[in-house]
Amino acid sequence: MNEFETAKKMEENINRVFVGKADVVENLLICLFAGGHILLEDVPGVGKTTLAGILARSMEGNFGRIQFTPDTLPGDVAGVSIYNMKINDFEYRPGAVMNQILLADEINRTSPKTQSSLLEAMAEGQVTVDGIVHMLPEPFMVIATQNPIEFIGTYALPEAQMDRFMMRLSIGYPGREQEIQMASYYLMGQTPDKVEAVCNTKDILKIKKAVSQVTVKESILGYIEDIIALTREEQRFVLGASPRALLALLCASQSRAFLQGRDYVKPDDVKAVALQVLLHRLVLSSEARLQKADAAGIVNSLIAKVKIPVA
Repeated sequence: MNEFETAKKMEENINRVFVGKADVVENLLICLFAGGHILLEDVPGVGKTTLAGILARSMEGNFGRIQFTPDTLPGDVAGVSIYNMKINDFEYRPGAVMNQILLADEINRTSPKTQSSLLEAMAEGQVTVDGIVHMLPEPFMVIATQNPIEFIGTYALPEAQMDRFMMRLSIGYPGREQEIQMASYYLMGQTPDKVEAVCNTKDILKIKKAVSQVTVKESILGYIEDIIALTREEQRFVLGASPRALLALLCASQSRAFLQGRDYVKPDDVKAVALQVLLHRLVLSSEARLQKADAAGIVNSLIAKVKIPVA
């Protein structure tokens, strides 16, 4: 199989178990192949943890989960150095980040200091413990979750950390038919823990390389830049999209084009991922919040203003 066939087989494998959420699965793979991280913001019980586990099993990747609580320490995430009397020296004991797929469950329930311990790992693919740098396994992806309903005892993620996530997704409740189908699979014993691997992590690295080689014309770069610039000029936003957001939108567009079977990016690819990439990076002004402005509607209107390149 070539890289495209492997990617589609992986997508089909996940959709076979994670029923009725093909758009979420597609965006999950777009992030994985583009080297990004995901923030899943949804109510409990819709399958956030299940989705992360299925992804790891489908690619034979190491899966780690850390349940964030107020007493979770940075060392629980990055690891610690412990003195070993046998060797008369300190040795590194890996933290939860030393996995290829890391589920950071309820990330907003832990302190800002612990939240920030993920920043280096997400941005640079490494952690530093006691001055020693430890490289993370490749591929590496953080899937963080948070409950948007419960705010008691939570710490909102700062803008600097929100900007580290390539996309923010919401799974939502399944439809009636999908939920019945899910229950039927459960009764038949077709549970997520029985998902079989369809590729390995080396295949994922090959796919990531192929995605990075997807052609982006100068006109498409200008199209992306125009969208980013308009978010900064929009008065209803006190914080527009950063240069990191531009790169994230670029990489996500390449990955989406790849999953569509093309080796070049079209404006439709950019529009398909723009909301997921940009919305969590934009901050509404106090006036806009009082007027209950719709951030998604504002971004869509900005995109509609941008001239679509013809070639």
